[in-house]
Amino acid sequence: MIKSLGKLVLSTALVGILIALAIAPVAGVSGVAVARTNETMQSDVQDLTNGDTPGVSTILDAKGNPLAYIYEQRRHPVKPDEISDAMKKAVVAIEDRRFYEHEGVDLQGNVRALWTNLVAGGVSQGASTLDQQYVKNYLLLVNATTDEERQAATEQSVARKLREMRMATDIDARLSKDEILTNYLNLVPFGNHSFGVEAASRTYFGTDAAHLTVPQAAMLAGMVQSSEYLNPYTNEEGVTERRNVVLQAMVDNGSLSQEDADAFSQQPLGVLDSPATLANGCIGAGDRGFFCDYVLEYLNEKGIDREHLARGGLTVKTTLDPDVQDQALNAVRSNTAPDAAGVAEVMNVIKPGTDSRKVLAMVSSRTYGLDLNNNETLLPQPNSLVGNGAGSVFKLFTAAAALEAGYGIKDKLAVPNRYEAEGLGYGGAANCPPNKYCVENSGNYASTMTMQDTLAYSPNTPFIQLTEQLGVERLVDIAVKLGLRSYEEPGSYDGESSIADHIKESNLGSFTLGPTAVNALELSNVGATVASQGMWCEPNPIEEVTDSHGNEVYLKHTPCERAVDKEVAKALENNMTADTEKGTASDSARAAGFSGQAAAKTGTTESNQSSAFLGFNSAVAAAPYIYNDGTTTSPLCTGPVRQCSSGNLFGGKEPAATFYTMAARVPEAQKGTVPDYDRAYDSGKVSPLIDGVKGKSESQARSALEKAGYKVRTAEVPAPGVGYGKVVRVITGPSGAKKGAEVTLQLSDGSASDSSDSASTNPIVWDSNSGSPSAPSGGEPGGGQSEPLFTQEDVDRFTNDVRSFFGL
Repeated sequence: MIKSLGKLVLSTALVGILIALAIAPVAGVSGVAVARTNETMQSDVQDLTNGDTPGVSTILDAKGNPLAYIYEQRRHPVKPDEISDAMKKAVVAIEDRRFYEHEGVDLQGNVRALWTNLVAGGVSQGASTLDQQYVKNYLLLVNATTDEERQAATEQSVARKLREMRMATDIDARLSKDEILTNYLNLVPFGNHSFGVEAASRTYFGTDAAHLTVPQAAMLAGMVQSSEYLNPYTNEEGVTERRNVVLQAMVDNGSLSQEDADAFSQQPLGVLDSPATLANGCIGAGDRGFFCDYVLEYLNEKGIDREHLARGGLTVKTTLDPDVQDQALNAVRSNTAPDAAGVAEVMNVIKPGTDSRKVLAMVSSRTYGLDLNNNETLLPQPNSLVGNGAGSVFKLFTAAAALEAGYGIKDKLAVPNRYEAEGLGYGGAANCPPNKYCVENSGNYASTMTMQDTLAYSPNTPFIQLTEQLGVERLVDIAVKLGLRSYEEPGSYDGESSIADHIKESNLGSFTLGPTAVNALELSNVGATVASQGMWCEPNPIEEVTDSHGNEVYLKHTPCERAVDKEVAKALENNMTADTEKGTASDSARAAGFSGQAAAKTGTTESNQSSAFLGFNSAVAAAPYIYNDGTTTSPLCTGPVRQCSSGNLFGGKEPAATFYTMAARVPEAQKGTVPDYDRAYDSGKVSPLIDGVKGKSESQARSALEKAGYKVRTAEVPAPGVGYGKVVRVITGPSGAKKGAEVTLQLSDGSASDSSDSASTNPIVWDSNSGSPSAPSGGEPGGGQSEPLFTQEDVDRFTNDVRSFFGL
């Protein structure tokens, strides 16, 4: 008996010593190892004091509407006054009735528990306080990120228990009881993928933590013990029994009357028919899913990866305008059906600006989703390189390079029906000689046209001649500067070379006809760059990012930079309005009810396998793009858009209709403006000296320019109305008109005249087999399509007018 009593006294003394060591300062007790342990422990205590926990990151549109949620643990931290008193009383009653009396560790309970555990040779009894439970759960749910760390946080050992006790006393000294209780309730799991009391309240009762009733609070407090087992949807009886135990504990603790407890215990649990859930990721964003994915990609590039989002509880306010998004989606799907086999249409709407470039909308005709059998997709169609190219839209790059080099927007260009270029690749139109690249127009055009009209009506041959004169490299470089930045990405062509390098090294003249896959977001940004007076800015989907405390998270945006001269951009934009007013897109503009100003360019690739349109003004820039997205590539037809054996889809049809339908229904787009421009660009503007030698002889021009320090070379070009050997214009290189730079005197070859200037630039093309009017269908292999100048409706209207005039 005396021996047994002695063992009991000795064991109790040992337990007391262990507890004293656990809650006493440890610095200096056992050297470096203990110091390091203490340092780690103090770091954890600081985290526990802050109470930061993994939370739900919310992605919002520009008006504050939620687009998507990203999370690892569905948790919505709340403040102390946002938790009902009933919830606080219930959890204290069942988990730690002496919570307001102890200082983090309940010595009475822990002496009993440690004695039992020592006798058992392990951990068989808990008696943890709320402070200790908070420590344990925090180390497991927040700090532990590997299996090894999770195992260490839950190992059944006296050492772990002592460590928790020490940390519990530390946080109890730093935080108020209400803060500790709030941190605990914000942390612990409640089952059904809910963490923290706010998420649990929403999951089971469809309410918030501030409005939990006593029986609701009792149920949740009881579930903390074993949230997986105590699931009201799979174990209603067990959860009800546990809830009633909590109610009785509240009576025993003096926080509830026996009468109320008895009444509450008779009530059903009152949970929702099924647990409320929160869609995780972009799959819950609906038609905003493509934009959501783009936001995640953009944030990752800026240093906020998916893991940070999933744990950080960030609020990401985006630039997406829900009204513009809805109108853009309606416009796309009114022209291309979501279930169209093997063909998709995408469009992005960007707001021009000289210091930012907000993405207002991003849509696809396809439904964002996982059901491939119903033509759904998760592929980033609107913002990745897809399709066969934008066709003649790329002619604007040639025009921009020409204006920059010294051509005039009203310069008359030769428009032969066929042109055979040397050194620009090979192939193209039928019967092309070896080592030449041959281009033909679709339809009949005047033999000369101004550059403005060539942009509006889109014949091919003038642009191949300009490419020959300016050089492919210059066109590619200006395309990249204006917005096609992915063309310069290493490996974008074949895994090693970039698309830009391949085109330049191969000197592919077909580039001006747009036969290369295109990123529709970048193409939209090309328009935004021109509309922003030549300033390129990176497309940006982010308005602001804040952390869980409301502090702004800084994102390092790529600075804006000048792509082309301000005056060149203004001249180009102003003169591209001709497409809206009288060119290949004018019918679509009228049909959509668009009455505003917009620069525009249509485009169609060889065999009509993809088609595009670029429209822009001061308010919006957008590039509808229709392309093959199925397993087979075939021509595309119009009305409805579909795959077919012989294509007749052109950029002036559904792609243009999509833009103008959207723009006509977005007030800002309808009110958007196009700038005036310096009329000196009508005939070309470089510098007074260079501009002054136009019309002079070669010897006069060469003498003046060489005297000024320029290196002069010459080239003969077709020049309507300019006498043989006279200077048509002076073309500068990429470095511009700097002194010492090389310039090219373009001299008239005397081959073109104005004799056919009166020829119609709006021909009707007749089908020789049927004797009826039809849209042109010719094109250039590896190149673009000339846009048809008349639709069937135009021809019918013209025919009726003729019949009426002659009384037929």
